[in-house]
Amino acid sequence: MTIQISVLPDDIIHTILDGTTVRRVNNGSFIHLPHPRTGLPTLFLPYQTALSSTISELQAVEPINARSWFIENEVISDGKLLLITPVDPAFLLVPILRSFSPKNGSLGQFRTADDIFEEAAIKLEQSSSKDSTETISTKDVATFASMNCCKEALTRICDSQELPPDIMVYRFSPIKYVEYLKLKVLNLLEANVVEGSRTLVRSLAKDGLMEDGNEKLLEVGRLKIACDLVAQYLPPDLCTMHLASYDFSELNAYLEKLEEEKRLKAREASSSKNRKKTIKKEDSKQKVDKRKAPKASQGVEKLKKTNINGMAKLSTFFAKKS
Repeated sequence: MTIQISVLPDDIIHTILDGTTVRRVNNGSFIHLPHPRTGLPTLFLPYQTALSSTISELQAVEPINARSWFIENEVISDGKLLLITPVDPAFLLVPILRSFSPKNGSLGQFRTADDIFEEAAIKLEQSSSKDSTETISTKDVATFASMNCCKEALTRICDSQELPPDIMVYRFSPIKYVEYLKLKVLNLLEANVVEGSRTLVRSLAKDGLMEDGNEKLLEVGRLKIACDLVAQYLPPDLCTMHLASYDFSELNAYLEKLEEEKRLKAREASSSKNRKKTIKKEDSKQKVDKRKAPKASQGVEKLKKTNINGMAKLSTFFAKKS
């Protein structure tokens, strides 16, 4: 039997330890859904308790070199770590709702939830890989659509209308979705997620945002980080809309100035280094030239020591006689 080391959400662990019944959707199997940022088939684990329903994303942390786990007296050869983390179903709804969106860029028509998921399931199954291990099947989409958390998320990111008799129809709204993303960013800031991460705090300090006098820029920097965290689950076009809903002009100007100063210092350091190399090279060349100077012969050295006082110059022998 293959053993995998995994990190599970607290509510699943507590439910297992307490012996509470958990209704795993689709018999506890993972389902394939398009990743909200890349659109690639990704594994998710749906499950429901008596109070709520949740869907979690499966991620694998696998080292480049071979690793093993040591648990008591047992060695597990597969050293990767599986992370099962809850994900907002609203993120997962977006690629499903946009899978049959009009090509002309319009919002499309209002539809019932059943019609939306039925058509989306067919489109996604046709466009996904032929490999059975990566296929987004109609069953997977139907499983997700049956969850209470999915139905609740549908109302948060879609415009809706009620038609008689008691029929609700929906249509994806990018504007409403961006407003929903703002709430998520605000929740991250209020939960002090940025301050709880040493990596994120170091990034703020590296840019000098935690220095005295940069309090206003620090707040904008925290906001930008929270936006970037949310953007990890957004496709490029919606990510652009999401970031454009905030004013980061002052922060961007500060960071651009900081980068320009770094480039200037790098050029100066490079220029100074090159000058030192040139001087060193010239000094080395002079030393080599001195070492290579030919040594005078013994005869020449003796002539240098000869006393020439009182001797006639050689030119006198060639002068005209008077």
